[in-house]
Amino acid sequence: MELGIHVPIFEIDGGTTAIAGELARVGAAAESSGVTWLSFMDHFFQIEQTGLPAEANMLEGYTTLGYLAAHTSEVELGLLVTGVTYRHPGLLAKIVTTLDVLSGGRAALGIGAAWFEREHHGLGVPYPPVAERFERLEETLRICGQMWDPDDNGPFEGRHYQLAETLCSPQPIHRPRVLIGGGGERKTLRLVAQYGDACNLFATSPADVEHKLDVLRRHCDDVGRDYGEIRKTVLAGSPQPDQDGRDEFVRTMADYAKLGVRTAIVMPPAGRPAAWIDGMAPVVPRLAELG
Repeated sequence: MELGIHVPIFEIDGGTTAIAGELARVGAAAESSGVTWLSFMDHFFQIEQTGLPAEANMLEGYTTLGYLAAHTSEVELGLLVTGVTYRHPGLLAKIVTTLDVLSGGRAALGIGAAWFEREHHGLGVPYPPVAERFERLEETLRICGQMWDPDDNGPFEGRHYQLAETLCSPQPIHRPRVLIGGGGERKTLRLVAQYGDACNLFATSPADVEHKLDVLRRHCDDVGRDYGEIRKTVLAGSPQPDQDGRDEFVRTMADYAKLGVRTAIVMPPAGRPAAWIDGMAPVVPRLAELG
């Protein structure tokens, strides 16, 4: 099992002018610790699940990833996860391609159906009903796949998106891993089976994750997909970066590793996230021993 870092909070000690320097230190801490994944949210207002108000600091995700690309050299970079409503899929594929080229082939496309109604209305972004958002998500996955096919620059005709050309030059250095976030059993996990390279679930309990993975396996059987090809990841909270907290985290993750979960993604709190990552570094070799 590997360790990933997801940074959802930009309330940094020292205020706004300290954010850039601290994020550079986050990149350095992630790489020195052996973390394999580094991500941010795709939001424009802070979400209430962090315990902070909407007015709290929030940076645009892909710009932030571009900054981290210049301050890292090995870690995979992505958003957890891109809201499908926020960017036209042709432009999204180009943005992720740009990140991949400038990072030396380390970009991922984390994507989901979007959900935060307040920021849509607040910024004037259309917020269609959930069924349409999933239709748009599937078309976006197909468009990105076509744009990352160097042999297919032809048109795309969908219900919601029409592209006269799916030209994407340069192509990514490495085709970005497609991670589809969410555990919806009827739609989301079906899309993972059909289009995804990875899934991301909440580590609510080993039993819950086992059930979701059983559903994913059935969807894979239905579409003729090898279940083993899909990388399983979980969002695993914010452990305490002391000895007791690290020990408890490794014990908890052992049950998820037995289910085939390959990456446990944890979230540093506000203040000094780079120091928190340094504090979690000792769990990296211990997670690796779990398989």
